[in-house]
Amino acid sequence: MKAKKFDSDFDAGKDISHVLDVSKARRPLQEQKRVNVDFPVWMIDALDREAGRFGVTRQSIIKVWLAERLEQSASNNLR
Repeated sequence: MKAKKFDSDFDAGKDISHVLDVSKARRPLQEQKRVNVDFPVWMIDALDREAGRFGVTRQSIIKVWLAERLEQSASNNLR
């Protein structure tokens, strides 16, 4: 498929996924690195309650909350 056809199909909202090779796709700045963090038991219990309330895993709630805090901190540093 030529780029012009690809662009026009994409702009028209057509499904172009069949022409994409995502086998080597990467998400910039989203590469993972494993870290170990020790938390007090009370904090784990609280995290598990919150994760259960939202229907997500403990790891997910930690990631979301950390991302929110880092974004907030970054926006405060711009002021």
